[in-house]
Amino acid sequence: MARIFALLILIATVTGAAAGERFPIPQPDQMNADQKKLLEALLAGPRGGGNTSPETVQKILRGGPFNAWMRSPDLGNRLQNVGEYIRYGTSLPLRLNEFAILITAREWTSQYEWYAHYPLAMKAGLDAKVADELALGKRPSAMSDDEAAVYEFCIQLHRTRNVDDATFNRALALFGERGVVDLIGASGYYATVSMTLNVAQVMPPEGTLLPLK
Repeated sequence: MARIFALLILIATVTGAAAGERFPIPQPDQMNADQKKLLEALLAGPRGGGNTSPETVQKILRGGPFNAWMRSPDLGNRLQNVGEYIRYGTSLPLRLNEFAILITAREWTSQYEWYAHYPLAMKAGLDAKVADELALGKRPSAMSDDEAAVYEFCIQLHRTRNVDDATFNRALALFGERGVVDLIGASGYYATVSMTLNVAQVMPPEGTLLPLK
């Protein structure tokens, strides 16, 4: 209980909703036991790294879907566990995983998701030209073979709700069965994240140009 109390004190300075957002961050005395459990799990996992500083709490609650998921903390905890695997345990190379996330953000025009993952994709080695053309709604013109396989798989999955045999077999040859399932998982999880962000009206910080055209 002492640890939970300390966490509640920390979030007291980040309550309320950012401009335009639909879900205010719960006041400390409004958080129930399940919400406290979700917050503790987020801080203890790789997103928080065990850091309970006010800055880390604010980063988690002010960005991403987690504040909205506080409204259904059991669901939120299950989803964040899936997201932890997708982000930190996937069998896909990080560059390709981040590319799949950007494709999902583009398909849902999720401005915050793109804003959050664009720098991660750049750090993972995705060519900026690939991401920039994707942001414009274009098929990137300079993809590597594995990037093209991810693009075709994800675009078909999002737009047709399936993939054809050629696209499936290409991904299977490159990534194996686990990689194909992990690619489906990334697309599905980040579609849920993008839906949440769009409904909650979570946007990039004020003054940031909207990244998706």
